[in-house]
Amino acid sequence: MDDGKPTGPQAKWWSRPAEGRPSRSGPENRKPETQAPESQAPETQAPENQAPESREPEGREVRPSLPSGPPLHEPDEYSTPPYGGPGPWAPAPPVQRPTPAHGTPVPPQTAPLLPPQPSPVDPQATPVPPQSSPQPPHPAPVPPQAAPEQPPYATAHGAGVPLAGPGEQRSPSSQWVQYDPWGAPGQPLTQAGPPVGTEPGNRKNRRGGAFAGVLLLTLVASGIGGGVGAYIERTGGLTTVELPQASHDNGDRAPESVAGIAASALPSVVTLHVSGTAESGTGTGFVLDARGHILTNNHVVAPAGSSGDITVTFSSGETAAAELVGKDSGYDLAVVRVKGVSGLKPLPLGNSDNVRVGDPVVAIGAPFDLSNTVTSGIISAKQRPITAGGEKGDGSDISYVDALQTDAPINPGNSGGPLVDTQAHVIGINSAIRAADSGKGTERGGQSGSIGLGFAIPINQGKRVAEELINTGRATHPVIGVTLDMKYTGDGAKVGEKGPEDGPAVTKDGPAAKAGIRSGDVITEVRGQRVHSGEELIVKIRAHRPGDRLELRLTRGGKELSVTLTLGSASGT
Repeated sequence: MDDGKPTGPQAKWWSRPAEGRPSRSGPENRKPETQAPESQAPETQAPENQAPESREPEGREVRPSLPSGPPLHEPDEYSTPPYGGPGPWAPAPPVQRPTPAHGTPVPPQTAPLLPPQPSPVDPQATPVPPQSSPQPPHPAPVPPQAAPEQPPYATAHGAGVPLAGPGEQRSPSSQWVQYDPWGAPGQPLTQAGPPVGTEPGNRKNRRGGAFAGVLLLTLVASGIGGGVGAYIERTGGLTTVELPQASHDNGDRAPESVAGIAASALPSVVTLHVSGTAESGTGTGFVLDARGHILTNNHVVAPAGSSGDITVTFSSGETAAAELVGKDSGYDLAVVRVKGVSGLKPLPLGNSDNVRVGDPVVAIGAPFDLSNTVTSGIISAKQRPITAGGEKGDGSDISYVDALQTDAPINPGNSGGPLVDTQAHVIGINSAIRAADSGKGTERGGQSGSIGLGFAIPINQGKRVAEELINTGRATHPVIGVTLDMKYTGDGAKVGEKGPEDGPAVTKDGPAAKAGIRSGDVITEVRGQRVHSGEELIVKIRAHRPGDRLELRLTRGGKELSVTLTLGSASGT
């Protein structure tokens, strides 16, 4: 029913063009659709009494008829939109889009700028949706406009920028900026994207390349600096290098130090070179007096025999020939004498009875013919019963020593050399070492090295024997007048059943016979010291002088007895 009110959708204009002003059409000003209240935006329809479209001959422009009636607004004397000129062809307001997230690249606008095109009026075009602003109660009908055949453009100061193509939707990532209609002319609605090569990825690549270049330059500079530094260090640089050094001293050392002991004792120590018809050897000795007597081991001079040569070399390097004065195989001691040598310095003799286990000692000698060698250590034990020699097989060359044990390194060539205390006094004569590879006991002439088990004849025994050899050419041995059973394996020293050449085991009218010792008795102690074998009993007896009184303890038929006797004397070999 036609009651004079619009019943369909109606296009709304901002203002009606003034009379006499040419009419221009602009692009549709589209805004996001909003649901308007029914009271403000009632649904309208096109009037049914609209004049039908008149047909004109071909070639004649057909203009749509405009609705008649009074203007919706009074003319504005200042002609400012939206109430005055320029009217509906004013530039469209900008559309705000969400700003892309930080770091998201925005592609530049590549669509060409085209000049603005007028929008032809098409009666079949879709009407403009109702606006959310308040409308007058009787809006004028607007003829429908035909959809443009090309993309619409927004005009900004004479430059066209495509908004969207036919059938396209504008991407949310398109570049949008604020439009300022009062801004400087010639500014486009959109801004071009970042220049090529300025994207974050390229900037990161440039930073990475710069960092690699700096790192390479640093490495090259470090290598050059290191090479220059190494060259300067090796060649001494441009100046002469002078290293710091301690000032020269006078060489004095404390007398009780190893250096002080060596400085005091070395001038009195000699090296012996012995040669005979069958063998030769090297050993050590030390000066006993100004007359040229030198004490050494018997096994050192043994290779010379009765016609061999003995040469003595002093610490200063001078040499002199020597002759044998006397020797004793039971004590493994010998005395030689040099002639035509003056200025000899005797080495003072100490007292071996004063030695205690743990006392520091120094050994001097020529190990493996290395003259003037000094080693140091301590006294490891005292009264260590050892036997050495026995190469002849008849027992005539076996020595029995109640020795001092030391860990001062002693090697072949040290034999006959002095073992001195902290006062540079002789307390022993180095004679034997324990060889680890033989397992047969103590050796005198082997070539095994030191394992820290060296043995020295106590100087008290050496002094007595040396005096006898110098005075008489022979040494005496203390004896008790019994023949021992050396095959006995029990604890103690057992008196044998028979003596030499089937004689009695106990010498008639000898010290043992006078003390009441019988054949088959087992001697277990000498002066309170335990005896475990026949060798130990011999060692304990020879540690004394002939004429000394000894108290012995023995067992007979399961009973223990004590006897006292006076030592006899026997000539040595």
